[in-house]
Amino acid sequence: MKAKILVVDDEVDLESLIRQKFRKQIRNDELEFCFAHNGKEALIKVLEESDIDMVLSDINMPIMDGLTLLSKLKEEAPLIKSVIVSAYGDLTNIRTAMNRGAFDFVTKPIDFSDLGITINKTLEHVRQIKENITAIKENNILKMYVDDSVLTYMSGMNMEEYFHTNETIDATVAFVDLNKFTAISEHSKPDFVVELLNDYFDIMVRQIIAFGGYVDKFIGDAIMAVFRGDNHLQNAIKASLEVRREIGNLPEVEADFKFIPRVSVGINSGEMVSGNIGSKSLRRFDYTVIGDTVNTAARLQSAAGENRILITEDCYNQIKDHFKCKLIGPIKLKNKLEPIIAYEVEQTLPLI
Repeated sequence: MKAKILVVDDEVDLESLIRQKFRKQIRNDELEFCFAHNGKEALIKVLEESDIDMVLSDINMPIMDGLTLLSKLKEEAPLIKSVIVSAYGDLTNIRTAMNRGAFDFVTKPIDFSDLGITINKTLEHVRQIKENITAIKENNILKMYVDDSVLTYMSGMNMEEYFHTNETIDATVAFVDLNKFTAISEHSKPDFVVELLNDYFDIMVRQIIAFGGYVDKFIGDAIMAVFRGDNHLQNAIKASLEVRREIGNLPEVEADFKFIPRVSVGINSGEMVSGNIGSKSLRRFDYTVIGDTVNTAARLQSAAGENRILITEDCYNQIKDHFKCKLIGPIKLKNKLEPIIAYEVEQTLPLI
């Protein structure tokens, strides 16, 4: 990858000398040089040309000297590394340059072999800094989409291990859907739809996280959340009750028609397979959960209807001492041979 170097010196002969000494690297498209005759010109170039990787600068120049330029670069372009190239090689100037952010110091007359080594060393340092920043950005982006527990899990293994590590877990899955939101998406502008949906999701996600869950995925205008650890079923129900309450307290939306924000929730708990589902060819995987427990939760959400939280009879028997529930009765779910007994969670029971 080609690197771009800004040379700052009021000696007019230096430009042709630099081009001559580094003609091989220029011809091979390894290095590109641009030039300025004082610090002020250099600063303008740096602000105009965002692809400059390093600066070679003299100290003694008109209008703005090299030491002042160092201070300005530290403020305006901290990723650019500077090397001072000067006849003033006394200890005072060297220390001043280093204190103002110089990466290295080369004295005149220039030993171009030494300068070439210094340039390579400086550019390697710049490359490492940029790679670290990219890694940090990618990690931050990853954190937006992946639960912290998954990131911790991944950090202790290489990617090949990660792709092949699957397990059976005991957990709770909650599907939380925004009722009738599809009508908004069909009749409103895309920017309005996305902004509104993201606002709703943000409210829902905060409650899911607050009760120890994580978002497995966003599915259209619904969220699939997973709860693990102690009391995962109770935590899933508490989170769902809070989501229902907060979304239900939101005002109506005046679009082409009135939209009243409400949710429907399906919850199920039990064994499920946790692993990487996707395509190796596309290098796209979801670290997700699958199985009958998950499918039943999704079907319960579809059957729940507006402002209702449905659970199975088995879940009810586990939490009946903690939540007030109402028997819905046998309901037929898609792809289920037999109807299942469902209960609607109404509220948390007061502590006795």
